[in-house]
Amino acid sequence: MRRPPTLAQEIRQRLRAGKEGAVFVTHDFLDLGTRAAVDQTLSRLAARGEVRRIGRGIYDRPRTNPLLGVTVAPAPDDVARAVANSGTSRLQVAGAQAVNALGLSEQVPARIVYLTDGTPRTLRLGGQTIVFRRTSPRNLATAGRTSGTVIQALRHLGKQNVDGEVIKRLRKSLSAQEKATLKEDRLYAPGWMQRVFDRILDLETE
Repeated sequence: MRRPPTLAQEIRQRLRAGKEGAVFVTHDFLDLGTRAAVDQTLSRLAARGEVRRIGRGIYDRPRTNPLLGVTVAPAPDDVARAVANSGTSRLQVAGAQAVNALGLSEQVPARIVYLTDGTPRTLRLGGQTIVFRRTSPRNLATAGRTSGTVIQALRHLGKQNVDGEVIKRLRKSLSAQEKATLKEDRLYAPGWMQRVFDRILDLETE
């Protein structure tokens, strides 16, 4: 009689079904066993180098650069997405990363900040640091929406630095659907940002 697969074998099978470099959290395997059993199994797999522990309850399937032969750090967005998909918290990119995500800056920040209503933590990925910063419900009212990213980008730039060029670049880069999101979420933005939204939407003349 064939024995049922062990928890380690089931987790390995699921990992092989995903892509190399994929980021996952303990929560992704709780349908296979108890939290304690999954934690213990992932710890053993990490000790063997089959997975890499990024932070508490967060892992990835290590990916190697074929040219350099070195292990590549996971993309910050992949880490944030895995945390958000665990269903335990909401996340909103903020700071310089929000500016970069909207194409308002080509500079890739070394410190990436996500606002959250979950557990605050700091992770280091290669030369980058990811900070999950706990914030108020108001700052997460538009979490995961384009409007939320625009609000955080404008907040980082500051009112004095949001000029006509910034308005034009956002007006050009945002899709019709994303602009509709701005209109829907206008009231979640501070007063001065609402006027910026209006200019992006051509509701106010420059």
